[in-house]
Amino acid sequence: MTLENISTEIKNGVLVVTINRPEKLNALNKQTIEELHETLVDAENDKEIKSLIITGAGQKAFVAGADIAEFADYSVEQGKQLSSIGHFKIFNFIENYSKPIIAAINGFALGGGLELAMACHFRIASDNAKMGLPEVSLGVIPGYGGTQRLAQLVGKGKAFEMIVTADMINAQDAYKWGLVNYVTTQEELLNKCFDITSKIASKSPVAIRTAIKVINSGYNNKLNGYEVEIEEFGKSFGTADFKEGVSAFLEKRKANFPGN
Repeated sequence: MTLENISTEIKNGVLVVTINRPEKLNALNKQTIEELHETLVDAENDKEIKSLIITGAGQKAFVAGADIAEFADYSVEQGKQLSSIGHFKIFNFIENYSKPIIAAINGFALGGGLELAMACHFRIASDNAKMGLPEVSLGVIPGYGGTQRLAQLVGKGKAFEMIVTADMINAQDAYKWGLVNYVTTQEELLNKCFDITSKIASKSPVAIRTAIKVINSGYNNKLNGYEVEIEEFGKSFGTADFKEGVSAFLEKRKANFPGN
C-alpha cells in the first residue's frame, strides 16, 4: 500500500510512525486507519524492528480525533461497524501487539486520538499536550475503547468526569492521574521515547512479547491473569532467550538474545 497519511522511519531498531495530516490536525479517517494497520502488520513481521513510536506531524496535534465528516450521516449499523472495524484494525490490535508501542503525544490528543494513545503500551506527553474525550458534545460516546481503557488508567471516577463533562486536561494533570508515564518539553519528547526504547532493545524479545500478553490478560474478564502468568512463566523455560539470558548472567556478560 502507498502511504499518503502515514510516514515512517527506522532508527536503531525503532520504527517511528508519524500520522501525517497536519492540515486536519492528524485526524483519523478511514484511509489513515488502513495505512496505520498495514504499517503495523508489516512491522510485526520485521525482525529488525524491536519497538515502535507513534506520533503526529507538526507541533499542534498528536491526533485531534476522528474525521467527523466521514461518519456524520451514518446509520446505527454503520456506526457499529465503524467502531468494530476500528477496534479490530487499530485499537485492540495495538494493545495486543507483540512489540512495545509508545505514544509520543506532541499536542492535542482528543477523542480517537486519546483512544489511540491509550491503546499503546506507554504514553509520553509534551508539556503543551491537551487530552480529552469530547464525544458526548456530539451526542455520541467514545467508540474506540475509550470508556474501558480510560477507567483502567485513571480510575472509574476520573473516567466518568472526563467523559461526561468532555473537558480537556493538560499534560501535568494527565501525569498526576496516571494517564501518561512522563511529561517532557516538545523538543525532548522523542528523545525520551528513544531512552525507553534503548532499554527495551537489550532485553529478551520473547519475554517482552509474553509480558505484554500476560499483563493484558489481567484486564480480560474471560481470563484469569494469574493462571496465564503461571502458564507463560513455565513456557519461558523452554525458550532460547531464557537459556541465553541465564548463561549470560552466570558468565557475567551481556546477553545476546536470539529472539526465540
